[in-house]
Amino acid sequence: MRYPTLIWLPALFVGLPMSAAETLPPFPPDPQQHLERTCFQTGQGWSEMGNLRSDVAIVYGIDARLPQRIQTWRDRGYRIHVMTGVSWGSYQDYLYGRFDGINHEDEAQTDRRGNKISHGGDVYYMCPGTNFGKFLSVGVQRALDAGAEAIHLEEPEFWVRGGYSEGFKREWKAYYGEDWQPPHSSVDAQWRASKLKYFLYRRALQQVFDHVQAFNQRSGRKVRCYVPTHSLLNYAHWRIVSPESSLARLKGCDGYIAQVWTGTSRTPNLYRGQLRERTFETAFLEYGAMQNLVRATGRTVWYLNDPVEDNPDHNWEDYRVNWESTMVASLLQPEVWQFEVAPWPERVFGGRYPKKTKREERESMPPAYATEVQTVINALNDLKQPRVEWDCGTTGVGLLVSDSLMFQRGEPTPSDPHLSHVYGLALPLVKRGLPVMPVQLENLTVPRYLDGVRVLLLTYHGMKPLGPEVHVALADWVKRGGVLVICDDDTDPYLAVREWWNSDGCRYATPREHLFEQLGLSGAKLDPASAAKPVTVGQGAVLWLPENPAKLAATADGDARVAETVKQAVARAGLKWRETNYLLLRRGPYVIGAGLDESVAGEPKTLRGRFVNLFDPELRVRDSVTLAPAARCFLLDLESKRGPEPQLLASACKALPTKRATNSFTLAVEGIANTPAVVLLYASQAPRAVTLAGEPLQSFNYSAEARLLWLRFSNQSRPRELQVEF
Repeated sequence: MRYPTLIWLPALFVGLPMSAAETLPPFPPDPQQHLERTCFQTGQGWSEMGNLRSDVAIVYGIDARLPQRIQTWRDRGYRIHVMTGVSWGSYQDYLYGRFDGINHEDEAQTDRRGNKISHGGDVYYMCPGTNFGKFLSVGVQRALDAGAEAIHLEEPEFWVRGGYSEGFKREWKAYYGEDWQPPHSSVDAQWRASKLKYFLYRRALQQVFDHVQAFNQRSGRKVRCYVPTHSLLNYAHWRIVSPESSLARLKGCDGYIAQVWTGTSRTPNLYRGQLRERTFETAFLEYGAMQNLVRATGRTVWYLNDPVEDNPDHNWEDYRVNWESTMVASLLQPEVWQFEVAPWPERVFGGRYPKKTKREERESMPPAYATEVQTVINALNDLKQPRVEWDCGTTGVGLLVSDSLMFQRGEPTPSDPHLSHVYGLALPLVKRGLPVMPVQLENLTVPRYLDGVRVLLLTYHGMKPLGPEVHVALADWVKRGGVLVICDDDTDPYLAVREWWNSDGCRYATPREHLFEQLGLSGAKLDPASAAKPVTVGQGAVLWLPENPAKLAATADGDARVAETVKQAVARAGLKWRETNYLLLRRGPYVIGAGLDESVAGEPKTLRGRFVNLFDPELRVRDSVTLAPAARCFLLDLESKRGPEPQLLASACKALPTKRATNSFTLAVEGIANTPAVVLLYASQAPRAVTLAGEPLQSFNYSAEARLLWLRFSNQSRPRELQVEF
């Protein structure tokens, strides 16, 4: 839920600083820019506060001034994407009938008391009728005509508390062939309302995808379509329905932006009966859920990070600590190497937030944090690495999740308010250093989707399978050697909704019974005496823990029961059980680590060698790094950087090598204006002279022992030549 859009957009589309963009030269072409490794979104034209020098500038909004805003970024050498909201926006032309002559106010999402659900004023969340996709397509055409290389359709969201508008009632009648029922009137009505909400935004998006595909056929271009969306876990937690995994199966959808940031991940959850924020662990699971939307599908996902967050009332230290946690969580997903580095850079580098000691006073971004953020942003361009190696708890363990997590969140009997049917199974493993990943149930039919997964956890508390075909795929995986852990006591009230397992000739009391039939365990009963003992199925096995995982999360020792059951499953899968009080991943020369609190006893992990922590704005060399509880690190292993030639190691600015000669090394540099820059080079000998834009640079130091050269200067938002002579 990108609330800052509401705060910032009224001011974003005014005052385009086009003269600056026209007079300043573009940055030299980066030969890797076509990979679109990093991006950011902005509603403004080019400005010094937004000039992050990522590969892509995603220009927000499809208003009449979009072409001018696009041109200011294109003039500075950025690839251009365009983003617009799907469920809300400045869509009054559609709302009041100026688009098609029909008043669509009754398509605004409405709660049971008749209140329209608003993003501010008459910017309503929409219940998209059949003409809404056509309306969005007309706006998107403006972006296509302006030369956008990709379209991002942001946040298709239908609030669980909605579903009471006249427009929704019409859609219910058309979809189900029966009269509308108030969603709160029964679990069946709530389930059916959610399924319809899920369908409506999938339909609207398909209309826009089709429009873009038709444009591509006419023009010979290859404009792509992406959906920036919160994670399934967050949408379920926040009581929102969105198409999520189903979009990856739509023609014309090229992938997602995973909108995970401090604002979503600091949502409190339960572990060992304690409700509190667990930003790192929650973010780790959120990013994992998003990666599993596209794994094995050939589609793309960018991971969003945000150096601040939507709530403007935290201090800079709070933002920094939580940003480092979400950043590390995203880097611990080795299959993803593309990042949205900021949703609104102007509110980061130009924002003012409360002081830690005097909350009534506000202050600008601390210079050290500005340096740290830019250093990390530029390092993200190098995360596509062939070498990946874990050093932590047992790998190969997944937790099945379904889009239907979003379907059981409303009255009359919503699922656990803290989403403990998910976190009650996941947190006991993450806290023991197991990099467990949420595995999308709907994707089990994708070929090779479960490659590398040896153990899966499943509960039908809080979610249900949307079709029987996933059970066929899951049973086949078990028979080929997988081990399935089921944690369920068959008491979820949503088992009684009208669905495939009890309709059209099927007479299963629960979808679990159908799964057991596929596994050849049709006669299995709930037997507490034999609970959680492996039952052989083909080359694999099934373990059944007859518990509600939400109840386990609410107790002090429930996590131990989950861990012990999974430990048996891991042994049955032929893996070695390992618990650690940290997560650690090597990606090429980078080492990403997180120390865990609420974890297993033991001394914290200490790494020894020669490292630079990229979270350190001074980029100091360290010979040891300890992963104490709550420690977060993004390390560059200096032992991987050797040789006679100078090498760029890290930089708090865009630094692109442009010339290499026998006795000199030249880079083009550019960053956020008036922020402190540091460039770290590997150099086998001390420099004879350093110049910046032709002038001597005084602030540099060289370590002969480390063979490292630090160059410091103030960033400017224009390209300059940094030359080192040896």
